Amino acid sequence: MFKELPTSEWTHHFHSIQVDVSEMDAIRIEIDALKPKVKNILMSFQGIDSTKKRILMIYMLISLGLACQFEEEIYETLKEGFGKIEEMMANEEDLYTVSIIFWVFRRYGHYISSDFFRRFKGNDGNFKKSLIGDAKGMLSFYEAANMATTKDYILDEALSFTSSHLESLAANGACPPHMSRRIRNALNASQHWNMEMLVAVEYISFYEKEKDHNAMLLKFSKLNFKFLQLQYLQELKVLTKWYKEVDFVSKLPPYFRDRIVENHFFIQTLFVESQHSRARIMMAKYFILLVIQDDTLDRYASLPEAESLVNSLNRWAPDHAMDKQPDYLKFVFKFILDTFEEFEKELRPEGGSFGVCATIEEFKSLVKANLEAEKWALADNMPSFEEYIEVTGVGITAMTTLMGAMMCMGKIVPKEDYKWLKSRPKIIQALAIKGRLMNDMKGYKEDMSRGYAANAVTCYMKQYRVTEQEALKEFEKMVAVANKTVNEEFLTTMGVSRLVLKLAMGVGLMISITYSEDEGYTHPEGKIKEKMTTLFVDQIPL
Repeated sequence: MFKELPTSEWTHHFHSIQVDVSEMDAIRIEIDALKPKVKNILMSFQGIDSTKKRILMIYMLISLGLACQFEEEIYETLKEGFGKIEEMMANEEDLYTVSIIFWVFRRYGHYISSDFFRRFKGNDGNFKKSLIGDAKGMLSFYEAANMATTKDYILDEALSFTSSHLESLAANGACPPHMSRRIRNALNASQHWNMEMLVAVEYISFYEKEKDHNAMLLKFSKLNFKFLQLQYLQELKVLTKWYKEVDFVSKLPPYFRDRIVENHFFIQTLFVESQHSRARIMMAKYFILLVIQDDTLDRYASLPEAESLVNSLNRWAPDHAMDKQPDYLKFVFKFILDTFEEFEKELRPEGGSFGVCATIEEFKSLVKANLEAEKWALADNMPSFEEYIEVTGVGITAMTTLMGAMMCMGKIVPKEDYKWLKSRPKIIQALAIKGRLMNDMKGYKEDMSRGYAANAVTCYMKQYRVTEQEALKEFEKMVAVANKTVNEEFLTTMGVSRLVLKLAMGVGLMISITYSEDEGYTHPEGKIKEKMTTLFVDQIPL
């Protein structure tokens, strides 16, 4: 017996919403007028510390959601600055400045050494107590520590040091209220593992209360955020209209997760910029494919039905048993093929068919893995923890998600990048482990309630003879290592475009956002709802 899931309150919210195109045009004109003025500020710094000042301003542009407006200038500045990093850092003793320079370089893929933070240690080997009262510096140091790789041992110490003292700073009234709020937000989700648009709306509110804020920069950031909000509403209108026309409600039993608007929210981790509107729409539809196959195999289909669906998808044509299957299963099969055909028609004129073909093959691997997990569950067969992770790591869709994101970007993703991804690189392995563990940590009790005994938690408990709490504690350590591995591979992987590595980081961010509080995709009514309201409902005042 399947568990009926409630429909999303968002699905019909945007059907009739009116977006004023003239308002968007007016905002675009204002943005175009302000952009060269902000560029002039960024590029006008002169003297020996000019690069350092530019990098500090770049951090502000990133935090305000404006970095995409100045990508060329940012890359030029960082390329120049990386060549003289030792000189730039030589006599710098300000914790905020060192931390921000470190953070910005690593954000853009430059491997800057964490040894620069050794200057903030005393003779006893511990971080200096004089740092503790510097809220701005401690917060930036905390953010830098979240960029750690597996070899940045000093950043492990920094994360512990900053986290504990920032808690106290925010709680004891030592900081202005807006700084305390920013500290609490960061401790809940560091900037590195938070959505760009959510960071921007929080930082805009913070920056507005700073006495030395630049009014023009503040206005620019609000206009940019407002424009993107309106563009997202346009896209949601398109998506919900498409979703309504497919008519899942009459075609399927209510076993599936109704999440078209939530899909658009989660893919903000992959595509945030204005020019990626088509990619967002395509990816939101692609996520429906991933969810429908997953829920069909995991929540509803009998084993013969599941095998027929997987066999048919593997052939990309109905198998001998499909004509005997119930109508709902035939619908699922046809919907998957029709949607991929829609993608192919969209991308073919620009030479993007290769990406569609590659994604279809990865999609087939996903459904086969999900079928294997279904057999384990139905046979009450408990695999080893390692076997479970090996088979279902792909099942959490890290690999399939990244492949789909590359497809949605069209011809700008080189064919060589698909070959790289098919080799199952280390960054993908780390993302798969992170996704699998975080998913099962939040969702295993619901799995058990549906009779699914085989998940990461139960497999680990049985194999290593530990308690539930001990298993969860180990998983938290494994996820921390996976995050460091993802950071490291982003900085050191060669032979693949930075675009695809950035998308891989976005997949890691999506996992963090989804499972930060609960199983946020299945149960988005808590923190996820608050974040969606911030982006889609609460219009920023200009």
